[in-house]
Amino acid sequence: MQHRRPRLSRRAKVVGSVVAAFAVGGSVTVAMAGEEAKKCGAFDTVAMGKYYVNNNLWGQDDGTGTQCVWDNSRSGDTISWGTDYDWTSKPGKENAVKSYSSTVLGWHWGWKADKAATELPIRVGDRKPVRTSWEFSVSSGPGVMNVAYDLWLHSKNTADWQDQPTDEIMVWLNRQGGAGPLGSKVGSVSLGGAMWDIYEGDIGWKVHSFVRQANTTRATLNLDDFTQALVRRKLLSDDKYVSGIESGTEVFRGKGRLDTTSYSVDIG
Repeated sequence: MQHRRPRLSRRAKVVGSVVAAFAVGGSVTVAMAGEEAKKCGAFDTVAMGKYYVNNNLWGQDDGTGTQCVWDNSRSGDTISWGTDYDWTSKPGKENAVKSYSSTVLGWHWGWKADKAATELPIRVGDRKPVRTSWEFSVSSGPGVMNVAYDLWLHSKNTADWQDQPTDEIMVWLNRQGGAGPLGSKVGSVSLGGAMWDIYEGDIGWKVHSFVRQANTTRATLNLDDFTQALVRRKLLSDDKYVSGIESGTEVFRGKGRLDTTSYSVDIG
């Protein structure tokens, strides 16, 4: 199953609700509003420190259904959040993605959070480590979905809302129901203790997808390893800038939820 799309989301007000704070191991954990205060509007956002959660229902016109997001907690740069969904497809749109509810760090068709706090963009050739950890659970009935990182790249370090990306890099950790990436397989690579199949596609910008050969619900990765794997294969130039880093679930159809227990990104 193949897909890809421009993800042109509306601007939305960044909001959040803090209900409690308590110390854990010398750091402060902030308990957020939780699932009872979920947000279900298209492109609703929830601020979580340097990140925000985006209820990105960019493909909703190809289906019928609902999706919501909520925040659970934040401790420093580590966050916990969730999303649930129920989507059916309109005739002929069974293979179309309906949503990518996700966290956003940095650029997503513009900047919503404090740009300096995100530490983005970074030049690919500078080889800065981008360490990330993600633990989650997936509950899905019959349907099609994936759980993946999504990185946006530009040819300059001053990209704003009007600047189309030159490249997009997806890192698929988990897929259900036969979901597959855009384009054609061009090889495989061992990174972060796992094997990944590499796919190349184009939708007006280049889409590079790394699909993990075995599903997982826990990953500790250096995302710079993936950009460098593309550079070595001459699929990406090292003068590009990583402007945005996202993580979430692409839903084609079906009912289920993604619960992120722990997620963080540390740059440099």
